Amino acid sequence: MTLIPEFQAQRVFVEPWTTELGSHGLMALVTFLVGATCGLIGNFLILRRMALVGDAISHSVLPGIAVAFLITGSRGVGAMVLGAVVAAWVTHGLIEVISRHSRLKQDAAIGIAFSTLFALGVVLIAVFADKVDLDQDCVLNGELPMIPLEPAVRWGGWVLGPPPVLRLGVILMASIALVAAFYKELMLSSFDPGLARCLGVRVGMIHHGLMFWLSLTVVASFEAVGAILVIALLILPGATASLLTDRMWPRLVWSTVHAALSAVSGMHLAVALDCSPAGATVVAGAGWFVMAWLFSPTEGMIPRRWRRRSAAIDSRPRSSEFGQNA
Repeated sequence: MTLIPEFQAQRVFVEPWTTELGSHGLMALVTFLVGATCGLIGNFLILRRMALVGDAISHSVLPGIAVAFLITGSRGVGAMVLGAVVAAWVTHGLIEVISRHSRLKQDAAIGIAFSTLFALGVVLIAVFADKVDLDQDCVLNGELPMIPLEPAVRWGGWVLGPPPVLRLGVILMASIALVAAFYKELMLSSFDPGLARCLGVRVGMIHHGLMFWLSLTVVASFEAVGAILVIALLILPGATASLLTDRMWPRLVWSTVHAALSAVSGMHLAVALDCSPAGATVVAGAGWFVMAWLFSPTEGMIPRRWRRRSAAIDSRPRSSEFGQNA
C-alpha cells in the first residue's frame, strides 16, 4: 500500500467521461448543484458576516434527523427533511436568543448552539443506533457514491434522474428565482439595515426568510455531501468570487463558475486518490480559492505585491534628476 495511488491518466481523465459517465458524471452534477446553491446563499452570508451560522445549522441537522428517526421509525424523506428543518430553525432561534439576551456576542452564541446540538445528535445516535437504521457516517460525510445507484424517477416516457438530483435541481432553480425577486431587499438589508427600514424594507422578515432558505438548502445538500462539508460549500464559492469582483451580480456568477470547476476537478481528484468525492470536491474548491487569492488581478497577493514594487520603483528619483537637483 502506498500513501498516494499510482497515477493513471486514462483512468483519471478519460474513463470518468466515457465508460463511467453514468456514475461519475452524475456525482459531478450533484456536487455542482450543491455548490451552486450553497454559493448563492453563501454570498449574502459573507456580506452579513454570518458565515458561521451556516456551520451551526449544518451541524444541527444531525440531532434533527436522529429525533425524526426515533419519533417516526421511518427513513422517509418527508420525516427526515421535517426533522432537519425544525432542528435548523431551533438552532437559529437559539443563537438569536443567546446573543440578544446575554453579554455574549454572536460568534460565542454560534459556538454554544452548534456544539451542544451536534453533541446531542451524536449521543442520540450512540444510544439508539441499535433500534433504528441510522448511518452516522452517511449523515456526516454524505452518500454521494450511492446516488447513481438509486432508481430514477420517471415521468411519462422521460427518465428524470434519481430523487436527490431532482430535489437539488429544484432547490437551485428556486434559489435563483428568489435571489432575482428579492435582490434589492437582500442587498439593502445586508449593507445598511437602517436605510432599508427607512425605505420600507422588512429587514426582520428578509433575515428570517434567508435563514429558513439556508436551513432548507443545508437539509437538501447534506444527503449528498454530508452535514460537515456543507459549510465549506457555503463559504468557498462566495469567498473566491469576492476576490475576483466587487459587484454582486458578477460575484454570483463567479461563485457558480467556482462550483462547476470544483465539481469537475474534485471528481478527478477523487478518482486519482480513490477517496471521498465530497471531500475531494471541497479540497479542489479550496485549491481554486488559493489560486484566486494569489493571482486575482485586483485582490491577488502576487499582483498587489508587484504593483507596490512597481510604484516604489517609479517613486525613486532618477539619477539625472538627482544630479540636476544637486
